[in-house]
Amino acid sequence: MGTKKVLTSLVLIALLLAPALSVMAQDGPVEAEPGHELNMILLPKDPGNPVFVEAHEGAMEAHEELQNPGELIFTGPSPENAIPGQIEIITSGTTEGVDAIMISANAYEELVPATTAAREAGITIVTWDSPVLPEGEDLFIAQVDFSETGVVMADMALNLLGEEGGQFAILSATPDASNQNAWIEAMQEALASDEKYANLELVDIVYGNDVPEDSYNQALGLVDSHPDLRLIMAPTTVGIAAAAKALQDEGLCGEVLLSGLGLPSEMESFVEAGCAQEFALWSFHDLGYLTYYVSYLLASGQITGEVGESFVAGRMGEYTIEEDPNREGGKRVLMGPFSLYNADNFDEWAGGAEEEEAAEGEDEGVALDGDALINERCTVCHTRDRIDAQDKDEAGWTATVDMMISFGAQLNEEERAAVIQYLVETH
Repeated sequence: MGTKKVLTSLVLIALLLAPALSVMAQDGPVEAEPGHELNMILLPKDPGNPVFVEAHEGAMEAHEELQNPGELIFTGPSPENAIPGQIEIITSGTTEGVDAIMISANAYEELVPATTAAREAGITIVTWDSPVLPEGEDLFIAQVDFSETGVVMADMALNLLGEEGGQFAILSATPDASNQNAWIEAMQEALASDEKYANLELVDIVYGNDVPEDSYNQALGLVDSHPDLRLIMAPTTVGIAAAAKALQDEGLCGEVLLSGLGLPSEMESFVEAGCAQEFALWSFHDLGYLTYYVSYLLASGQITGEVGESFVAGRMGEYTIEEDPNREGGKRVLMGPFSLYNADNFDEWAGGAEEEEAAEGEDEGVALDGDALINERCTVCHTRDRIDAQDKDEAGWTATVDMMISFGAQLNEEERAAVIQYLVETH
């Protein structure tokens, strides 16, 4: 081989190796360069669920911090149209040419054709909270390790039921929710593999579709179907609050115990009443913040999403992309950690709630506008479409509003009356 050919070959090799060498030569984790214009969709399972509202707030914090002049679009399906609705939004985002779609998936497999088409169109697909099949995503932002979640649930059941154990049942969200299915499976594996759980008897698994009314009725059904039931385990923030309300209404608080995954602000009154003994959760605000940071870095080309790559996610610090031990071929960023809540640390996590309520009560600028109140207060747990699709008389709307208040809707007497009047006059 001539000298010229050798030199040419060496140049080509150097060019091919340059990107890899550049990555290897990086001094420390990647720090985000702000100001890239990216249009991004945050797609939760249900935009009205309080935990996803918190995730949106976290994503907005990151959006502003990174000075992205593009749009952050927060949208999602109604509970009645959970899977087709997410597919429609993903497809629409692909057609519109957004830069990134961040998905808490309502189904593990069904969304993959839509997410694959989006990726082929050059759109970054990051899942969070609940993933899809690895081939349908670039990366998964895991709130906690799924196996750990199952063990935490088993430990809470053991802590409440004691060594004598007894019967318990699981009230989950939907049969298609990959995260909750994985948690339940991990819990079952823990129960079967560790002798300390030997006296815990899982007698039933039911689904409330993450709808308060459905979850409420499923909780009542569990109590009726299993007279010896000692505990309901609800790994869903909607389900645990609905189950607590069902037990409260039936006078069963303390007789049938309650645990699972709950949002502290939604569970305060139930803890005070002795209707919720112990539950766990992580910060959805932080989860939204971290998800946005990762998606921004990927969509702007500042990271590649490869295993071993490290980056800094603003105030949350340094993270490293790793193989997902729970999903073959999957890659994840693990946020963590869990927080456990019970009556013993009630004051710690509920601190400031009364002050916040008092401040809201002093706000004289809140107009008693039924339409505005519905948009502000009643869509926290479900979309507006669910309300507008119904046609009821005054008695029917009164019963519905009172039920929603019992589930946690924040309406005083004057606001309640304004909402009922508006619904009667317009629906």
